[in-house]
Parts: sequence; C-alpha cells; structure tokens
Amino acid sequence: MLKKLTAVLLAFLLLLTSFAAFAEETQSEEAEITETQEKEETILYVANPTVMRGEFFTEMWGNSTTDIDVRVLIHGLNLVKWENALGMFIPDDVVNKRVLTADTEDGGRLYTFELCEDLYWSDGTQITAWDYAFTVLFQIAPEIVATGGTPVHEDFLVGYEEYYNKEVSYFAGLKVLDDFTLQFHVQKDYVPFFYEFGLFYITPFPIEEIAPGCVVKDDGDGVYIANEDEEIEDPIFTSELIMQTVLDPNTGYAAHPKKVSGPYTLVSWDGLTGEFEINPYFKMDPYDHTKPTIDKLVFTLGDNNDMIEKLKNGELGLLNKVTKKDTIDAGLELAGFQYEAYPRVGLSYISFFCEKTAVSSKAVRQAIGYCVDRDLLVEGYTGDYGVKMPVWSGLAQWMYRVIMGVIEYPGRVPPSYDVKAVAKYEENKKEWEELNLDNVKRYSLQLDTAIKLLEDDGWTLNRDGNEFDPEKDDVRCKMIDGELIALDLVCWYPDGNYMAELFTEHLLPNLEKAGIKLTLKPLPMVDILSTWYDQVDREGDMIYLATNFDVVFDPVVNFLEDDGGNHTWNYTNLWDEELYEIALDMRETEPEDQLGYMKKWIKWQEEFMEELPMLPIYSNMYYDFFISDLQNYNVPTYVTWTQAIISATLSNGMEEVEAEKETEEAAE
Repeated sequence: MLKKLTAVLLAFLLLLTSFAAFAEETQSEEAEITETQEKEETILYVANPTVMRGEFFTEMWGNSTTDIDVRVLIHGLNLVKWENALGMFIPDDVVNKRVLTADTEDGGRLYTFELCEDLYWSDGTQITAWDYAFTVLFQIAPEIVATGGTPVHEDFLVGYEEYYNKEVSYFAGLKVLDDFTLQFHVQKDYVPFFYEFGLFYITPFPIEEIAPGCVVKDDGDGVYIANEDEEIEDPIFTSELIMQTVLDPNTGYAAHPKKVSGPYTLVSWDGLTGEFEINPYFKMDPYDHTKPTIDKLVFTLGDNNDMIEKLKNGELGLLNKVTKKDTIDAGLELAGFQYEAYPRVGLSYISFFCEKTAVSSKAVRQAIGYCVDRDLLVEGYTGDYGVKMPVWSGLAQWMYRVIMGVIEYPGRVPPSYDVKAVAKYEENKKEWEELNLDNVKRYSLQLDTAIKLLEDDGWTLNRDGNEFDPEKDDVRCKMIDGELIALDLVCWYPDGNYMAELFTEHLLPNLEKAGIKLTLKPLPMVDILSTWYDQVDREGDMIYLATNFDVVFDPVVNFLEDDGGNHTWNYTNLWDEELYEIALDMRETEPEDQLGYMKKWIKWQEEFMEELPMLPIYSNMYYDFFISDLQNYNVPTYVTWTQAIISATLSNGMEEVEAEKETEEAAE
C-alpha cells in the first residue's frame, strides 16, 4: 500500500513538473513574441531642400550644410563638445576620463587627454589614441593638396610648419603616450585663445579604410604615418592612395564610409538619398547620455513645391530646415502635425570673386551693395520668417543675439555683500549696454550713391571708350592697364533657387540704371559648390550662396598666406591685412573676456562691411515640420537635426503607412 501511494505521489509530482515546464516554455514563447512586437523596426523619412554632395567625411573638399548633418550622424566621440550654458567648448566626459593642462617653458601649453577604454567603431573594434592621432595627421597632410582638397591648417600646434613642409618626419605637437593617452603641445601664439578647447574638435578616423597598409607611430618625438610593412621602402600614404580610398565616387570613404564612430552607420547612398541604421556600438550622446532608438533614417532631397504634400500623405516624416515663405505658410496650416522654429546660425549672401578685374574694386562692390533692395528680397523669399542682415552673422550666433538684446550679456549678478564685485559687474553692464553696430556701413537701395562711387572710381567710359551716356549706353567701362574693362558681370546661383526671380525683379533693373549689366546663370548645387571652393577654373564675377557658421567663430581660418606673408580671404580672394589682423586679435582674446571679444567682433564687422568681399542678404528662422509620432525632437537645443534625432523616439505610424503602400502596390 505504501509503495503504491509513493508511486502515485511521484507521478503527481512529475505531472506538476511537466505543467510547470510547459507553462514556462509558453511564457517564454509569449515573451519572445512580445519582444519581437516591441522591436518592430522604426523608419523615419527625412527631407531637406539642399542636395547632399557626398562629402560625409571632412570639410576639406567642401562643406554643404546637408553633408555637415550627415557627418554629425555617422562620426562621433569628439574629444570636446560645445556647452551652450557656458558659451564655450569643454572636454566630453563620454570620451575622456580626464584632461590635464600645464604651461610650458616656451610659453605654450600642454593638453593631455586620457581616453575612456569603452569606445568602439561600428564594427566592434576598439577606438584608441592612435585613431585620433591619425585624424590629425590625415587632415594636415600636404598630400591633400594634389587631390583638390584644402588641408586643415593646425599651426596652433608646435612643429606644424616643419612637418607640413616635410622638413622633419614627425609631428612634434602631438604625442601618443600610450594606447589611451594623447598629448597636444599648443604653441605660445595660441595662448590665450578665446575658444580654447575648440582647438581639439577631433573625431576618430579609421586608418584601415582611409590608408590601408599604413600605421601611426610615435618614437618619442611625435606622431607620423608609416608603412605597416617596414620592408616596403616607398611610402604607401600618397595623394594617389587618397584619390582611391577617399575620393572614388563609387567606393571612397568620403561618400561611402563603412567603419564609423557616430550614432548611425551609412547603409547606402545613391547620389540623392542616404539610408542609415543604428550603430549598435555607439556609446552615448555627449549631451544627455542617450542612445538612438529610431532604427532607420532615410535622408533625401526635398522640393519646396511638394514637401508639405508628401509630409501630409505620409511619404515623409520630417522636413528639415525649411526656409521658403510659401512652404512654411503651408506647413503651419497643417492639422495633426508638429513643428519647431529656431534661428539659423548662418545666412545667405552674394560673394564676389575679387580676383576678377571689375569686382576687385571696392567701389564696384559697394556700388552693387547700394543697388540691392534687400528689404524686398527678404520679404519675397522669407516673408516674416527672415531678416536683412546688417553684418556677416547668423541670427543664432551668440554675439549677434547679445548686441541685438535677444539674450542677456554674459556674467552672473554677484551677491550684494561683495561690494567690489557688484561695482565691477555694474561697470561691465554699462559697457555691454553701450555696444552697438552704429559704425557698420549699411547697404540699402541708394542709386545716386552707387553712381557716384562708380564715377569717382573711373567707370566713366562706354564700350567704345567714349564718355558713358546713361541714356544711350548699356554699361560703364574703365581703362585698366591698357584694357577697356566693362561692368558686364555674371552671377552664378543654385539651379532652381527662387531667389533668381527676385534678383531679376529687385536687383537687375537697379544695376542697369547704375550702368552695370548682370547676367544670372544657374548651376547645379554640386557645381555651385565646386565653383565657390575654387576647385574648378572660375568664370563669372559673383555667386549667390548660403552658409552656416561653425560654433567656433574664428575668421582667421578663412585666410591664406602667400610667400610674402600677405593674407587673402579664402574663396573670395580679397587681400586685406587689416581684416586679418582684427580676426587674429579676436582669436587671441582670453576665454573669460567675452566683453573684449565682443568689442573686437564689432570692429571686425566694421572692416568686413567696408571692404565687402561678401554682401549679406538675409538670415532667418528654420522651420522643421514633422509627424505627431516623432516625439522628444528638440532641435532648437541642438545645432542640427542629426543631433536632435538621437534622443527622439518614433512610434510605428510611419511603418504602418509604408505597409499600406506596399499592400496597395501589390494589389495593383
């Protein structure tokens, strides 16, 4: 009887165990199904009205705003980050364990970056100090010039000139102390520097893809690029190698980077549209320490004529950097969608090719400035969403916002018991309040002023060399070095840009009255930028473009120096030593002396608008329109949409729309 009872109990226990196992297995399967449902792929379709050039690597071959956005998306782990609250660059604590500084006997300064050891490439391999060192060496390489690029001028580091000119084989200004420690030696001319840590705005680049067969070495004197196989005598790192590994349009790293360090990886790019996926090895965003959650991004060219309609019908989920008045108006009328408005950090402008004889004259450039009705241009293009810029600045730059009273001037109110500090604060406050742009030359429609400038500058002849008669002759001419030069000018503009129609209406007739003929010629955006960057033989005299400024406003980097020590503003080819000297003085301001920097900035603007290598047209508010499923998209607090998208989230609404489309297409 006991044996029988024991057997029954054992059978019952086995049955319970089986039920438990079955239940556990069922729960596990249900959990897997739930997890799969929760991980359903999210895709966001993004459009911007500016075409990508495919320069997703560095700005050495161009700097289109859309390409800048892509770089932020795929390249990350910068040594430093911009801190809005402080108004300065600081070391990024996601990348660095700590950063040490020490003054040197030569008057310079050492900066030692101790890197974190949990930084990885998108293929899972570790990022080390050698990768950052390669970035520096690659960007200053003289081999870049033969490829049509412009190397980064890093003369702030000791030994730069000697290394660049191949007088020595190593770069003394940068040393790799161990696999996770970099040391920079800043030369004395850059101490102080207003944007101090901005000098080290460096992301890692993979040597395996860009310079295969090469390695970075440091024998104690400084870093250099060497052949990985020491038995190979001829250097592998050459201009020919860069043309192949970086600039090949089908496989080069510039347009098709595979191994990256940013929050996303580039899956494909066909010349118009880029597709991106989350980088699973990305550590975290430097600002709010988040990771991206939107699985895929599809970034393409948007058309102002149909972007809003595509957003409305579900073809697009985010419209970025919308500036055209009619498009913004249509977006604001949408129901059930969201938008963010934020000031632009850049502006649009007409730039002169000052190497061309006619516009090499300041009087001619100024006369053209007095023929442009910028009020009507801005009203026609941006409406109430833009403003005529009196200086070379964007609405979002902190200097402009302070002087226009949009934001408070820097400085904290000291406690009342600190009498000396309060007195100093009140003194500074008064100086800040007295700052103004009153001495900046203002350009508005003043035809009489334009005509007088031209006459005083000698533009008094007609095409036959006789006295110019405004009733009979079409253009003014001037005899220069034995050649009769006519004010018969050409201005390039991006093909399809609506501003050309406004120029035709509000600029060309005024120029004609002053004796200047201007022909507007369209170019595809890719060719426009090649012309602007002087990468092709430049024809014409002027170009209409727009730009966004770097956070570090350091105009010195825009100047080139010739063998005689003279400086020209790059791309405009304007020779102006005073403009260069003021820019250099701005750079050398102590980081905490923001008032001093502002005074120099105003002086720089006065000289810039006097010489007028470029005529500012407008800066404006950017509008981003997007679907309600996109949440936590706070682009006003960031520089680009590609930074804001990291902390944003997306429900499956876009995928449902896409699924419906696929079903409809299958039915057809």
